[in-house]
This record gives sequence, C-alpha cells and structure tokens, in this order.
Amino acid sequence: MVRLTADVIAEAAQLVNPCRERELNLRSYKFSVVENLGATLDQFDTINMNDNDIKKLENFPYFQRLKILYVANNRIRKISPDVAQSLPNLEELVLNNNEIKDLADIDPLAELPNLEYLSLLGCPMCAITNYRLYVIFKLKTVRVLDYRRVKKSEREAANKMFSGSKGDKLLKEIANTFVPGGELDDHQKRKENEMPAADREKIKAAILQAKTLRRSRNVTAATSSWCYSRKTR
Repeated sequence: MVRLTADVIAEAAQLVNPCRERELNLRSYKFSVVENLGATLDQFDTINMNDNDIKKLENFPYFQRLKILYVANNRIRKISPDVAQSLPNLEELVLNNNEIKDLADIDPLAELPNLEYLSLLGCPMCAITNYRLYVIFKLKTVRVLDYRRVKKSEREAANKMFSGSKGDKLLKEIANTFVPGGELDDHQKRKENEMPAADREKIKAAILQAKTLRRSRNVTAATSSWCYSRKTR
C-alpha cells in the first residue's frame, strides 16, 4: 500500500501556476490516508490530491496559506469535524466523484469561514431531494456550488425550507435519507462514475462564464479529473 510519506511529498512536482500560486501535485499516487503534510511547511496555495484512494478528509496540519484543495476521484465518505481548524483560509474545495452519501456528512464544511467555491458533482448525495438547497442553507459562505452561482432566490428558498420547527424536522429527515445502490458491482460503479450529461453541461457553462483566469483554470482541472477517472476505471 502506498503511503503519503515525507519523501513522497518532497519528490512530488511543484509549480507556480499561471495565477502565480504555488501548487503541490500529489495526484495519482493512490495513497489512502492523508498524513505527513506538515512536511510541506505550509508553502503552497494549492494542493492537488485528485485520483487517489483517500477515504476520509482528515489529518491536515494547520495551513494558513492553503486556499485551494482538489480531492476529486477518491473514496471519501467522511469529513473530519476539525477540518475548519486546520484549513481556516480555504476558499475552494473540489470533491467531485467521491462516496459522500448523506447530506449531514458535509456539515463540517460549514465551519470554513472563507469557503466560496464547492463542487460535489458525482457524489451519491447529489441525488438526494433538495440536496442543493441543503448545501446552500448549511454553507452560508459558498457562492458557487457545482460550478453554478448560488442565486439570491435559491438562498431565500433554502432559508424558507429549513427554518422553523418544520425546517428542523425536514433537516433530520433529509440527513437520514438512505441512498440506494450502496453495494454495486464493478460494472454498475463504473457506469455511475461516468459524468452524467447534465454535469457535463454544467461544467461547459462554468468554463464559458468564468470571468477570471483562476476560475477557468480551476474548472478545467476539475474536468480533467473526470476524464482521467473514466480512462482508468
């Protein structure tokens, strides 16, 4: 089993991307546990850990500098409750194509004070009724969800749906929603992991609407993760 050791981190590709951000590329090593990231000495704005076998988003040291984290195409099911304490300045998180099933599993992200861009495309939880409104309600700072800007009307609808005694009851019911298909054969899993047509259209629209170099680059990086996944599964 491959481990994310200090040596692996030291030998990983480092670059200054077109946005003049320092980026560490830990993609496709196939490690399953996040560890030893203290070896980076908090020197990076972006860390790319796409296409590994990570099962839980945890074990991050205190990173004051890190703003962008790519962890698409892993096996993440849970997010550590202390993630916000470790990554207080995180602005963008791409969790596409992971195994997050329950809406409540993303609740720890609500503590991230600067999170503005979040994508969960391809995760089972996206199929749950009112998924988007739930995320908007819980994560107040998120402005772009799944490459679609959060509209004022959506925020108002989310607040209306989940406020008051009826809202509290609905929150509990939705958080406990069972997502069928948890035990699928390999063929079915491969089919599910292919990007749905609707998601492809969302990403195309996001690229066309990107107003900054950074946003365009980040959307493209997420798209390439899907393409890589489809080739290797």
